[in-house]
Amino acid sequence: MPSENLREVLDNYDIEVLGIRNENYKVKKGVWWIQTPTGNKILKKNSIPEERLDFIIAAIEYLCQKGINMPEIIESRNGKKYINLDGANYILNEAIKGKAPSSKSKEGLERIIKELAKFHVASKGFQPPVGSKPNILLGTWYEKSKKKMDKLVEYHEQEKRKSAHNEFGNMILREFPYFHKKMEYSLSADNKSLYDRWVNQVKNISYLVHQDFIDGNLIITETGKIYVLDPDSIAIELPTKDIRKFINKIMKKRGSWDLQLTKNIISWYQEVNPLEKWQWQILKSTIMYPHLFAGIMSKYYQKREETWTENKYVNKLKNIISIEKSKESIVDDFEHIIDSL
Repeated sequence: MPSENLREVLDNYDIEVLGIRNENYKVKKGVWWIQTPTGNKILKKNSIPEERLDFIIAAIEYLCQKGINMPEIIESRNGKKYINLDGANYILNEAIKGKAPSSKSKEGLERIIKELAKFHVASKGFQPPVGSKPNILLGTWYEKSKKKMDKLVEYHEQEKRKSAHNEFGNMILREFPYFHKKMEYSLSADNKSLYDRWVNQVKNISYLVHQDFIDGNLIITETGKIYVLDPDSIAIELPTKDIRKFINKIMKKRGSWDLQLTKNIISWYQEVNPLEKWQWQILKSTIMYPHLFAGIMSKYYQKREETWTENKYVNKLKNIISIEKSKESIVDDFEHIIDSL
């Protein structure tokens, strides 16, 4: 983006700009470090519709009021929280000095999961402002997951009809029936009933989920405070969505599911935001759904990664099958895990 357009954006703020450094840039979004006499600021460009941005900003402000540390949004001279220019929105934030916590250590992992639980506790009771367009995922998990499963069944049938199969196709033919059973059990009537029960309970007492609560989106300052970054995907949904995504990413990094580590994560979360046993059962059903397998299968048949070679797809699929099947012990022992809380 031309620097004069950035200057036009920054002219709306009561700051002295000493320098601008691009962190990353795409057509629809970008990040720049803005050097000022009072320290660095961060300017972010996004293409989020204004009504959705109003929801995100209101959620940030609510969480901050409830004790969650997030970078302060700097208002323009006219009191605006973002500037719209040429169809894009720009938000100026205070830059936070510090380093990301490490999920590789037990201490770092405990700190992150407890902060996630604190985030969920703080979010209770949030009400989207009138006129905003909230990102509401609450109550949609079953329907979306079933639709995804049905699409995968189509891809499997499509593969079966082929006169010849490559290595990826042969693996799908061999493994899909196993994963399809997992999907069906995950979406069983009993599991849906528990999910719907919690959804109905929290309709008027919203939970907010971050959807990407990982090391790279957190900063620990020198004083030990944790700041939560990148809330663009913030949504109204059950907290198990964040917990499941977090555990999935941790176990994927490690190459297999770890029973003791799963117990620790659930126990640490429970210390800060205690859930009832039947609510933890909802986490079990979402863990059982083979998200990684579904993701790589969809990616392959939809040809979403044009730069990936056939060999890369095969190796990714082999790795994902191994990770997904390593969940068996966690799913089988889940009742004992939550009984020990």
